[in-house]
Amino acid sequence: MHRRVAIIGGGAAAAALLGELLERRPPHPLHLDWYTGGGALARGVAYATRSDHHLLNVRAASMGMFAGKPQGFLDFMQREDPSVAGTDFLPRRCYGDYLEAEVARAMALGKVHGHDVQVVPFAADAVVPEADGVTVFRGEETRRVDAAVLAIGTLPPQPLAGVDAEALASGRYVVDPWPLLAAPPAVAPAHVAVIGLGLTAVDVLLELAARWPDTRFTAISRHGLLPEPHLRTTALPSGDSAELIEAMLDAPDVHRWLRLLREAIAQEEDWRSVIDSLRPHIPALWAELPMEQRTRFQRHARWAWERVRHRMPPPVHASLAALERDGRLRRLRGHLQAADVDGDGLRLELRPHGGGALQVLQAGLAVQSVGMDFDVARTPHPLMRQLVVNRHVLPDPLGLGCQATPHGRLLHEGGVWPRLFAIGSLLRGTLWESTAMPEIRQQARAVADQLLAE
Repeated sequence: MHRRVAIIGGGAAAAALLGELLERRPPHPLHLDWYTGGGALARGVAYATRSDHHLLNVRAASMGMFAGKPQGFLDFMQREDPSVAGTDFLPRRCYGDYLEAEVARAMALGKVHGHDVQVVPFAADAVVPEADGVTVFRGEETRRVDAAVLAIGTLPPQPLAGVDAEALASGRYVVDPWPLLAAPPAVAPAHVAVIGLGLTAVDVLLELAARWPDTRFTAISRHGLLPEPHLRTTALPSGDSAELIEAMLDAPDVHRWLRLLREAIAQEEDWRSVIDSLRPHIPALWAELPMEQRTRFQRHARWAWERVRHRMPPPVHASLAALERDGRLRRLRGHLQAADVDGDGLRLELRPHGGGALQVLQAGLAVQSVGMDFDVARTPHPLMRQLVVNRHVLPDPLGLGCQATPHGRLLHEGGVWPRLFAIGSLLRGTLWESTAMPEIRQQARAVADQLLAE
């Protein structure tokens, strides 16, 4: 059993692991060093928003923090408001409140059990793993621990190629939308370009459209399509998905998988039930795909999978449809080629999807919202750069986090680190689905089991 453990990261994934450990009663007390990075404790980026426009993309009944209590969030909300239903899509700020409450409860329980938790309100500067332990560096202080877990959440976004340095320096091209959404300028631009059309872009559009009622928006993406909406009620498969999963495992080929999915969807009342039935099997399916097929999926099918797998709540879909009907939102298919300062605004050059002459778009502000960055080999994140440069971890070949075992142990050139783990986004290349709470809580339990095993 590892008695002293460092948890590195201050968001929901780290909170889930902390809770799993503090609820246990091992033979010896635990000493936990929690490097939170100084942000909003437990909330991270996803749940730090206070906007009522930003809703959870998963129904309340499925958002529990612990694997053993999947309805924990629903129970928390119903104590305050019994009218809340398990099928509701609630504001993300409510989930942040729930995480904070669960962390406070776990800390109090851990104290009763004799556990010691040291909250370090800073980021770890460096981590040096060895066979018999891990050393964590923060400033001039070093701490030797029995094991460390990286739960750092999303990597900092980077500007797209072609964005001019002057455009970045001007503040008119925004790479990280969250500080902007928390405190948008008082003077609204007449026209805003949003680069990307995933769930982050949806958050940007909803918040800025509400703050700036006279602003027009142009959203640009490869295919110009928004995420699909959830049904207002849950949809379950009418048949057993075991036959579909078995057929996919027998033929790990992206083109064949797409054909099998189309055939399964044709037998259902709604396609969402088929997509949702795959969720528990995604890690096993992804593990069977050869690297060539993973590359093909990334290039040709990832965009389609993301928009049907990571869907938006019906009220969000309705709000965006209203913006389009009112002429405030238009969508373009294309790729950003360049962004330069032009007078008081920006000049954006777009390459239409499929080729053709460049299009020029003028905007007072451009907000990059292309989704999460997983590429540890190119990230400016200081800790991940240190781990990669010193070859303590191996970047995933497709830029999807770090190479790891399915149970979260990180790999290096000599094999598997026995005492260095990861949960959440860093396991994207190993598990594929690794960023939503239903998956993260399972990872937290699995890592806690390994940390506490004799």
